[in-house]
Amino acid sequence: MAESGPGLALRFQRLFLAARPLRSLPWPELEQSLRTAPDSALLADILHKTILHPLCVKYPPSAKYRRCFLTELIKKHESTAAEPLDELYDALADVLKEGESTHCYKNYLLPTGDCVSLCESTALISGGTTGLVTWEAALHLGQWALENPGVFRDRTVLELGSGIGFTGIAICKTCQPRTFIFSDCHPRVLRQLEENIRLNGFIPEPAGTWSIQTESQGQEVEGENCQNPKVIVAELDWGSVTEKQLLGLRADVVIAADVVYDPEMILVLIGMLQKLSTSRADTKAPEVFIAFTIRYPATYQLFQAELDKAGFRWQMIPAHSSCNFLYDVQPDITILQLFI
Repeated sequence: MAESGPGLALRFQRLFLAARPLRSLPWPELEQSLRTAPDSALLADILHKTILHPLCVKYPPSAKYRRCFLTELIKKHESTAAEPLDELYDALADVLKEGESTHCYKNYLLPTGDCVSLCESTALISGGTTGLVTWEAALHLGQWALENPGVFRDRTVLELGSGIGFTGIAICKTCQPRTFIFSDCHPRVLRQLEENIRLNGFIPEPAGTWSIQTESQGQEVEGENCQNPKVIVAELDWGSVTEKQLLGLRADVVIAADVVYDPEMILVLIGMLQKLSTSRADTKAPEVFIAFTIRYPATYQLFQAELDKAGFRWQMIPAHSSCNFLYDVQPDITILQLFI
């Protein structure tokens, strides 16, 4: 015999508050119970023990889940001879008024057992930028960095186009850089980047301190404990940045991920790298590593051609065929080391 009455309603409450998939709910049992209880008392009981339950109101599942749940209840209710239940339609109307969240939180587990926690956009393009999500090349570059910590240990690292921060935060947590400079040019990305840095336990330097690091400042941090690197967030526009500003950053290593996807951006990036090379005429040029997904071979070939035209030597460092941070199909990603 099908379960009915308060027992079924309590079962619905437990399943709903556990946010299990809709297919786990006993819809056939519900429909049978509704047919034997056409006064809708059972349905009202289920509604108050799920959607309208105080715990659900305080910690609601997503609007999409509640919308699907209510839609299924209405379907089952309308398949019986039960009287219409205004509360059910009112609850659906309230959920439909809600907008879906534009962001989510993701945790990326590191080999050390620590994790990188990020607030990301739920849309690939948001606020006129693609910089509010973590792209595959950033994940691959982060994995390569974790496997080559000596490249970053006790050094000043400048990241171009940091986005919301996965690669840099992973490096700060595992590779012991002396200083890590996150940079981007989009105001909204910079705000989210700074929030994510704080979310992972780092305190970025006050705005404006990045522009010039004097020789004495460089000496002061020489002996610092690199377990807690100095972290800086810089607004850096490749087209307008000056050689003096780049010299002030005193970068030993420069990295970037998924910044080579537009022919116009390639030219601006090459121009910035030329400024970076001339700004270090009296010292050793920084090591440069750029990772990108090969979506359009022509764009990749253009980047290589422009590097050759600018006189920059380069070599390919193949990314691993798999990435611990990716669970879907592995894209075609490569890392280029540039000699500027």
